[in-house]
Amino acid sequence: MALDAHPVNSLGFAKPPSRTRVVVAMSGGVDSSVVAAELAAEGYDVVGVTLQLYDHGAALAKKGACCAGRDIHDARRVAEAMGFPHYVLDYENTFKQAVIDEFADSYLAGATPVPCIRCNERVKFRDLLETAKDLDADCMATGHYIRRNIGTHGPELHRAVDPDRDQSYFLFSTTAEQLDYLRFPLGGLATKAETRTLAARHGLSVADKPDSQDICFVPNGDYAAVIEKLRPGAADPGDIVHVDGRVLGSHRGVIHYTVGQRRGLGIGGLSDPLYVVKLDVETRRVVVGPRALLSTRTVPVREINWLGDTPFTSRPEWHMGVKVRSTRPPRDAIVRPLSETEAEVELIVAEDGVSAGQACVFYAPEGSRVFGGGWIHKG
Repeated sequence: MALDAHPVNSLGFAKPPSRTRVVVAMSGGVDSSVVAAELAAEGYDVVGVTLQLYDHGAALAKKGACCAGRDIHDARRVAEAMGFPHYVLDYENTFKQAVIDEFADSYLAGATPVPCIRCNERVKFRDLLETAKDLDADCMATGHYIRRNIGTHGPELHRAVDPDRDQSYFLFSTTAEQLDYLRFPLGGLATKAETRTLAARHGLSVADKPDSQDICFVPNGDYAAVIEKLRPGAADPGDIVHVDGRVLGSHRGVIHYTVGQRRGLGIGGLSDPLYVVKLDVETRRVVVGPRALLSTRTVPVREINWLGDTPFTSRPEWHMGVKVRSTRPPRDAIVRPLSETEAEVELIVAEDGVSAGQACVFYAPEGSRVFGGGWIHKG
């Protein structure tokens, strides 16, 4: 070993922590706060960055979301307590163009979008990551529960140790190049309780702060109210129609419904339960039918981000586990590439409520590796 060689530090660099700059994406919550505090305590050159993603005035009055004014304040307090610099960057216009507008348009097209994935893909892991490089950081760390393991072909994406906290569904679009630069220190923790214990150990004010539940720009989960504000006239009324053509009632706007929905349809008095099986935006019809019509085995997927060691199209088919909803475990499937970015996914056992706009994430049949995924479309 050369005399000036240095052992690899915990972030994977062969130099002392004090000479390793890391930008930490700080949401103001306990997870990213613990990441920043732990790295600062280890002696790293930490720079905290918080993104203001939507109107700050509105944010100050809102709780329970990752981007609110209170959260910016909390992130700043953590940085002050741990003695590292903290910056707030105004990404409001970027966020609206890259995330909010598409969310509204997708919903109006009858899809069920997942804006948190687009935010990671288009804002945090693209624009913020470039900002980290501009700050001469060696890497960027986040509080996501996912693992970055080094394999024979380089960094690999793996599910978190704690299956209840795993966020791989929301990070499938992380590219190999981004993965090379990113670090996820919390992915190896066994439980969320460990994170809160670390926060208390550092004396952080956010140690007992509740987890955010809502999409940051959708107060109280009321998607329809947000879309009505963004797209006036989007809540035009129409008919609730059975698949056999019968008009069963009326609705107050297609945006108030999602595929698979059973409750709140306002068409009681029928002998068998009915579910939303289709949203026809052009005719403003909510189509309902028996649950059997929700079952799907063939899922068209596009915009695929592939994280395998060999090209996606190097095989006619891949046997994998796939997730078609964030709340469901991976199911056995055959993924058949149509191009480098498109595929047909055959589910071995049919799934209910597969919806355009959701992600279809690919997993190794055994083990924890994530192979990327794509977006479900109507085909």
